[in-house]
Amino acid sequence: MSTQDIAREQRAQVPVDGAASVVGTPDGARHGWSVGIDIGGTKVLGVILDPGGLVRHEVRAPTVRGVEGVVSGVVDVVTQLTAQAGVALEDLAGIGLGVPGVVAPGDGTVEHAVNLGISQRVSLGVLVAQRLGGVPLVAVENDLNMAALGAAHLSDVPVVDLAFLALGTGVAAGLLLDGRLRRGAGGAAGEIGHLTLLVDGLPCKCGQTGCLEQYASGTAIDAAWPGPHERPAPAELFDAAAAGDAAAIAVRDRFAWAVASAVRILVLTCDVRRVVIGGGVSQVGEPLLAAVQGVLAAEAQASPFLASMALAERVVLAPAGVPVGAVGAALAGRLAREGAL
Repeated sequence: MSTQDIAREQRAQVPVDGAASVVGTPDGARHGWSVGIDIGGTKVLGVILDPGGLVRHEVRAPTVRGVEGVVSGVVDVVTQLTAQAGVALEDLAGIGLGVPGVVAPGDGTVEHAVNLGISQRVSLGVLVAQRLGGVPLVAVENDLNMAALGAAHLSDVPVVDLAFLALGTGVAAGLLLDGRLRRGAGGAAGEIGHLTLLVDGLPCKCGQTGCLEQYASGTAIDAAWPGPHERPAPAELFDAAAAGDAAAIAVRDRFAWAVASAVRILVLTCDVRRVVIGGGVSQVGEPLLAAVQGVLAAEAQASPFLASMALAERVVLAPAGVPVGAVGAALAGRLAREGAL
């Protein structure tokens, strides 16, 4: 099954209530279930998809740093999900892991996953497979690549050219081009956060100045709109701007311009049909989308070329409350088993 085929499957999010009608049917009907796990710096989030690609159960657990902690956490979540669904491990169509680090997807090795306490190269996929009793294959990918797969699957229209733009502590994108993940020669495809946005701009931890990440990330908002905050800084910023606070409006508009620049970069370099905005800042919701689309629409008025690209129409928000990365990981598990990832 190709990524395009998977993207055409039914996309509705099913409430996680355990009402999976196919559970308990003969074993032959159980093939096609898959587990996906998004491993973050603070939590491990897992889902199990039924053969139609719908989320049937979801499990969250705190992240335990270090190789042993990560492996044990993943195994516990997989065990819980399969037990809840009534599906044996050997009947799974695949297992996928999304990891915030440098990943060699061919052999499932991970390194420089500093948020997980993993610095040296580790065969994470092999270790998890061994702990699960020798399941045939555990697919491992960078978490943003998993999110791109998940976003395509959850799209309201079939899409095979998509960028998942994550606005969090930093800025980066997962790329799906022609229905295939685009990782790049060294796994750095989509690292747009370190493209220069402003010459001689703010210093960046990467050693450059003026990086996009310094203007279009949650960290950038924290710096430009300092606390104390009772709620996340992006939410308070956008609320203050909506209430007419001049300082907040200036910060919001600069942030929206930077995010719009990221959208323009992704479309003009890869011509993706969709740019899905995710990450922590995306929880601002429609006000964020409207601000970014407003900047893109204004730029289009001044440029017939940009107008022809219809940039504002290509931008959407990641579905709220849906574990996009975990869904993509479950799909990656299927695709890897079929040799199609």
